[in-house]
Amino acid sequence: MELPWLEAAGVELACLRLDLVDPLVSGNKWFKLAPYLEQAAAAGAQGVISLGGAHSNHLHALAAAGQRFGFATVGLLRGEARRTPTTDDLQHMGMALHWLGYGGYRARHRPDFWTPWLARYSGFQAIGEGGLGLQGARGCSALVAMAEAQLARIGWHDFDAWWLAAGTGTTLAGLVLGDGRRRVFGALAVPRDHGVAEQVAMLLDEAGEAQRRYRLIDAARGGFARLDEPLRQFILQTEQIGHLPLEPVYTGKALMALRDFCERGQLARGSRLIFIHTGGLQGRRALMGADANYTQV
Repeated sequence: MELPWLEAAGVELACLRLDLVDPLVSGNKWFKLAPYLEQAAAAGAQGVISLGGAHSNHLHALAAAGQRFGFATVGLLRGEARRTPTTDDLQHMGMALHWLGYGGYRARHRPDFWTPWLARYSGFQAIGEGGLGLQGARGCSALVAMAEAQLARIGWHDFDAWWLAAGTGTTLAGLVLGDGRRRVFGALAVPRDHGVAEQVAMLLDEAGEAQRRYRLIDAARGGFARLDEPLRQFILQTEQIGHLPLEPVYTGKALMALRDFCERGQLARGSRLIFIHTGGLQGRRALMGADANYTQV
């Protein structure tokens, strides 16, 4: 990537474009979902049930996979019923929606949360919010080999670190598990009190790899899915100069955090990083308005 702030910092950046993997089962979502869907198919599950918000990239990818591969999907949504471009897509792709309110959604961490839902949807496979879990993380470990196989195409023999957005921390944990040599930087899309650090630590501990190196960077800019004018302008300028489509919830904030990191001189000159574009461009529609440039399903 060629951007003025990278050149000024003496930092080289390549982008792993997971947004180009598939138009609907997009970004890191397929890598997190695939192990669960394989498990569901092997068990002869009747369908898959999961959780997310009204703009959830995870539910959007799951609904698209269900429509494409012919299995039933159910989404449990945060908050009160409302219509968004994402929920329109979910229903169009055949997902059954249930709105839990905010208190009901907070209960998702309780040990007995799934019991009534799996009684109602007997034979369904449950997947945690955002694909959270060691299976989802291990699915994302494949990104390491995927990137390494393409290094020669850009004239690199190696690189120093990974940079990506962190929502649940599942993809970050997968990179940490898959790459024991390079550092992993996770730009937090949510405030620190959302528990990402604890979730990553839990996944690594479950995998027996608690000592692996990574760093979480504050990038939420006041809250999850909040778009301020500096972030909007950064996204539009980056798209114009760097020809890289971004969205304001994850990838826009993550790349802006990297710019700030570089401008503070926190990366050595000559550093080479891979930025993972985690997809989620469907989420542009609710926040970017006329600048969304995303076609409805």
